[in-house]
Amino acid sequence: MAKFNMAKTKVPMPEQDPKVRNKNFDEVSLGYTLEMAKEEASRCINCKNQPCVSGCPVGVQIPDFIQLILEDDLDKAYEKIAETNNLPAICGRVCPQENQCEGKCTRGIKDEPVGIGRLERFVADYRNNKKYNKPVEVTSQGKKVAVVGAGPSGLSAAADLAKLGYKVVIFDAFHTAGGVLMYGIPEFRLPKTLVQKELKNVIGLGVKLQTNTIVGRTLSLEDLFDQGFEAIYLSTGAGLPRFLNIPGENLNGVYSANEFLTRMNLMEAYKFPEYNTPVHIGRKVCVVGGGNVAMDAARSAKRMGADVTVVYRRSFDEMPARAEESHHAIEEEINFMNLSNPVEIIGENGWVKEVKLEKMKLGEADASGRRRPIPTGEYDTVDFDSVIISIGQSPNPLIKQTNSDISTEDWGGIIIDDTTMTTKDGVFAGGDAVSGAATVILAMGAGKKAAKNIDKYIKNK
Repeated sequence: MAKFNMAKTKVPMPEQDPKVRNKNFDEVSLGYTLEMAKEEASRCINCKNQPCVSGCPVGVQIPDFIQLILEDDLDKAYEKIAETNNLPAICGRVCPQENQCEGKCTRGIKDEPVGIGRLERFVADYRNNKKYNKPVEVTSQGKKVAVVGAGPSGLSAAADLAKLGYKVVIFDAFHTAGGVLMYGIPEFRLPKTLVQKELKNVIGLGVKLQTNTIVGRTLSLEDLFDQGFEAIYLSTGAGLPRFLNIPGENLNGVYSANEFLTRMNLMEAYKFPEYNTPVHIGRKVCVVGGGNVAMDAARSAKRMGADVTVVYRRSFDEMPARAEESHHAIEEEINFMNLSNPVEIIGENGWVKEVKLEKMKLGEADASGRRRPIPTGEYDTVDFDSVIISIGQSPNPLIKQTNSDISTEDWGGIIIDDTTMTTKDGVFAGGDAVSGAATVILAMGAGKKAAKNIDKYIKNK
């Protein structure tokens, strides 16, 4: 094999056939074999300035782990990734690599970038499928830190704090830890057994987990300080759905994407009646929105046997969903009705019957950099019997409602300073609770930053 493989395109990812996968919840992408991984790894030219590393929110030493794949040392490759990334199998699947590490890859200037995400997934899956019991050596300081929320940001912070020797307890409201990894992202994109394996790796660092505990109801922040925690990290996510505020949103058959996906994923409604979580899916489903969550909802509804249409007020080119997700949706025979905006949901006997849509046209670019949708005054009424609204989420409001000394933005985000501390001493925050709904890897990056700042805070107390 030549030193560098100058193939212009990535090694294709094996996938389930679209006409098969749109009827099951098994993972769509099947992963590389060792031969595929080594072939793709050989496309990396090991740049001197390593721009891909600067594009990674958690600073994975990408060329180093890729080189270890070529050397057939997959254990060391995993350890190299795990130096900075506590959830590599998850990140390899759901990170928007095209806007981060792969977006800065030198090979991507003229050709396709190196498939960094695919290689990270390959290495992590190798380790997760292997019985590996190397003990993690941690020297305990005896000091305690509480983490509120067991999503990607909380797990990342907890892991790093445990490695620094803190006794960490994660408090989570749900019966199962994982946050959006468990309730938001469908099985066919992120298998839940894999999430639990990654979670087990974090717990293996000595982190304790207390589920079914709502901080702000079951316990207050003051209760946690009274229990001897030196600092608290709030990673409560963005679980408050936004609605259209149009007539008919209270009809039966209307869901927020949050509720729909939580029923499907965390409560496994797609296995009904094996799991006693019914979810009403109509014959024709309208999914409102154009982001990744909208694609997840649409693709889930399709697998439940519905005829699904994504309704989006801008054009297809302005959709914020990852290209891979919208491409998979098209392959799976999901319909798209662009430049359309719902103005009324029409019911019959309390159930959704139709959706009135206003046609839109595109104007000048707005603050998002996308062309602004402008109403035309022209309308269509289309038959639908379920509507799933996916137009964004806001931070969980409970902490603000129960702690007047923690300041928030008007839209709900917790305000933090340069050290990630809130306006309450000893209470830090990060992830979607601060930024609003974003990506898994950005939430993890915020958790890592907070862990460093919490360590400094406690040492300087």
